[in-house]
Amino acid sequence: MDIAHLQQWVGKTETYDECIAPFPSNALAATLNRDDSEYIAGSALPPLWHWLHFLPIFKLSDAGYDGHAALGGFLPPVPLPRRMWAGSRLNFHAPMCIGRVLKKVSTVRSVKAKNGRSGPLVFVTVGHQVFDGDTLGIDEEHDIVYRHPPSPDAPAPVPPRAPGKWSFSREIDPDPVLLFRYSALTFNGHRIHYDRPFCIDTEGYKGLVVHGPLLATLLLDLLRREIPQATLRGFEFRAISSVFDNETFSVHGEADDDGKTFQLWARRQDGGLAMQAKATIE
Repeated sequence: MDIAHLQQWVGKTETYDECIAPFPSNALAATLNRDDSEYIAGSALPPLWHWLHFLPIFKLSDAGYDGHAALGGFLPPVPLPRRMWAGSRLNFHAPMCIGRVLKKVSTVRSVKAKNGRSGPLVFVTVGHQVFDGDTLGIDEEHDIVYRHPPSPDAPAPVPPRAPGKWSFSREIDPDPVLLFRYSALTFNGHRIHYDRPFCIDTEGYKGLVVHGPLLATLLLDLLRREIPQATLRGFEFRAISSVFDNETFSVHGEADDDGKTFQLWARRQDGGLAMQAKATIE
């Protein structure tokens, strides 16, 4: 693997402009079983719901074997087949509203190779900034990890145990309809979220994989239900282990002593930690 060649993508940028329509927010609110009033022009996008917008559109003939867009355009052509959302760090500076023409500027910030227990890994970090005119609303760093599929004989990794103490929580049933809706709303063609034979026979998973960004969205949705009037300023999360559609999981939260910082996490049915996160509010 020629890491020097892949690092030539560092600094590459792309820009999307979009008039933010209300349908995606109303559709996601319904998908999350929220009782919000209808989202209309002037409504602020809830945190992370900007992921429903600025979606790269590509022809079906340009999709890779896994349903993702083939690499080598904006993202470097990493020669490892598995691509996953490893985590993000976000700062929220100003509301971004429905009905406005917003701009998203994305930049490849780093490309790094590492060796993990399952073999070589490549981490690509992409920065995203969302503007309303000259006003910066969201500043985000997104970590993408590329790796080989696991060996068929390799035992499934055992995640660390999730914390046993929390102040508020919800149980989630990640049925295929939830996964299908989120894939459709984010124009995500990755087959691990809807193609069960592909998941099991090709990728070696035991079921459909719950999207990492959906887990993160559910964590913040939990916090919004607990403290609906809070203003989110910062959020970061890291994916730890996979969650599948044939098992329930739960999302949990616990406030730090300052009352402004919250530890959030997703707990698998077997008690393993699926995602850990931290949110800061005011």
